[in-house]
Amino acid sequence: MNLSAESHSIPLSDGNQIPLLGLGTYGDPRKTPKGTTVECVKLAIDVGYRHFDGALVYYNEHEVGQAINEKIADGTVRREDIFYCGKLWNTFHPPELVRPALERTLQTLKMDYVDLYIVELPLAFKPGKEFYPRDENGKYIYHHTDLCATWEALEACKDAGLVKSLGVSNFNRRQLELLLKKPGLKHKPVSNQIECHPYFTQPKLLEYCRQNDIVVVGYCPLGSSRDASWVNLTCPPLLEDELLVSIGKKYNKSSAQVALRFNVQRGVVVIPKSFSPERIKHNFQIFDFSLTEEEMKAIEALNKNIRFVELLMWSDHPEYPFHEEY
Repeated sequence: MNLSAESHSIPLSDGNQIPLLGLGTYGDPRKTPKGTTVECVKLAIDVGYRHFDGALVYYNEHEVGQAINEKIADGTVRREDIFYCGKLWNTFHPPELVRPALERTLQTLKMDYVDLYIVELPLAFKPGKEFYPRDENGKYIYHHTDLCATWEALEACKDAGLVKSLGVSNFNRRQLELLLKKPGLKHKPVSNQIECHPYFTQPKLLEYCRQNDIVVVGYCPLGSSRDASWVNLTCPPLLEDELLVSIGKKYNKSSAQVALRFNVQRGVVVIPKSFSPERIKHNFQIFDFSLTEEEMKAIEALNKNIRFVELLMWSDHPEYPFHEEY
């Protein structure tokens, strides 16, 4: 695979392409100052990023859209140079809510289409204004989940030209099979966005996705923040790993750059999120070196099968995806 800063896209099964490196744009809305996302996305475009991963539920999709549109207006990029992935949130699973949710994302971004639209989680929540509906006891209010019906509504959005490609996120094998074996399937999922990094390499799910022509997009490719409200803190910090640090020294790279290169080199898309200008630049500098076969194997052997992101607060949902091995 000849990858370069200018050319690092791989094909999707529907004929479209996805850049192997993207910028994740999630930031805690309570802690991220207004305007931060605009500046970071504009900088990322100047650095060379063309793939941006966002979501309505991140509360900053308007800033991502503003940044992209400003860089289109000043002639830096064209819309077709940009790959934007949006997400269908849990409260919009009923088929009649799918297109309005996507249209809300398009209005927020001020775009005519998104490149990829994915089902963020295989868990439906009670529809309504609240993204995280809870009852008077503070318990999450779930909703009947019918992934096939939701998928059919997404297929209609693709047919209407609102989205180029359709995918999923946090789906296990059984849930992927449900869609792939759906009678009358019109558009198969082209991608599955899952946690993926040297401490959680996902060998079985990765192999299953490869067999079915589904590209794996890895979130938390550098491990994760240490936010105890949603991160499993028993998992050791990935970037301090001795092997990653020592391989990095050999190439004059950091452990983070080695971890990103590892996934990209095996065809896994990575979307590290950062609001630090230095790190945004740093994470992009992974196309001027490559790992040997032995180094790839050694990094694969670091797998501890530990998730940083367990989403245990929803583990009693009937479709919670992580009870099953893959």
